[in-house]
Amino acid sequence: MMSDSRNQILEDACEGSDDKGRRMKRKEKNRVAAQKSRKRQTEKADLLHQACELLEQRNRKLRREVDFLFEEQRLLTEALRAHEPLCPIMHFLLTPPPSDLQMDIMAACSV
Repeated sequence: MMSDSRNQILEDACEGSDDKGRRMKRKEKNRVAAQKSRKRQTEKADLLHQACELLEQRNRKLRREVDFLFEEQRLLTEALRAHEPLCPIMHFLLTPPPSDLQMDIMAACSV
């Protein structure tokens, strides 16, 4: 066991500076990649937040429009109901057509 640790120390001493340099470069490269990844993640989250805000604004606008249209429909329905009793066209459309018997009676009366 003692010789294993001595061998490791000797190997590290021989490889030491070269291996350390590679590890340091790899750590630096990894650190830069992690920073870039976090930056991309933050930018993506910002874009999603902006899109969400725009959609919420559009949703509020559409809800106001729906409310306006419902009120307009209510007013027009109210106006139509007020007009129906006075409208001769509505009376004509709502009156069922005369039956054949009624037509015969009307013809006999007009003679």
